[in-house]
Amino acid sequence: MHRRKLLFAVPVLILFLLLLVNWLAMPGPAQPVVINGVAAPPLPPLDPAAAAEGARLYGQYCAVCHGANLEGTPNWKVRLADGSLPPPPQDSSGHTWHHADELLLEIIRDGGDPASGSKMPAFGAQLNDVQIGAILTYFKSRWSREAREFQWWVTATTSE
Repeated sequence: MHRRKLLFAVPVLILFLLLLVNWLAMPGPAQPVVINGVAAPPLPPLDPAAAAEGARLYGQYCAVCHGANLEGTPNWKVRLADGSLPPPPQDSSGHTWHHADELLLEIIRDGGDPASGSKMPAFGAQLNDVQIGAILTYFKSRWSREAREFQWWVTATTSE
């Protein structure tokens, strides 16, 4: 009799534990991004189709300078003989994620600021705003969670 109860109880206990583990692993409601006590709305999800299109466009327009894997050029922080800066990485190792969306979209569209040492060309004549946004989405898809949260917080709480 005890053996029959045990044969019934073990599968029920295993099922209960599996359901409990599954429930604990489920993400909760999206949490605000809080930095230095200042809250921004929860990190928005990235559109996989936009990221894929951005990867394609990046390969066509950006990779020649910023590298096939968003790695930038070696010594990208060291000014060249003419005072300009080499193309930086667009992955988490660079500084792109330190800036709000508005500024990043503007730089891709209008080019970098020569006064700050940038030779980044403008792509507004070749790419529309949706395409430029897709490239930025691709960058974000390759950033660490921490970089994405910081960049989102900057975007949501400031204007550059």
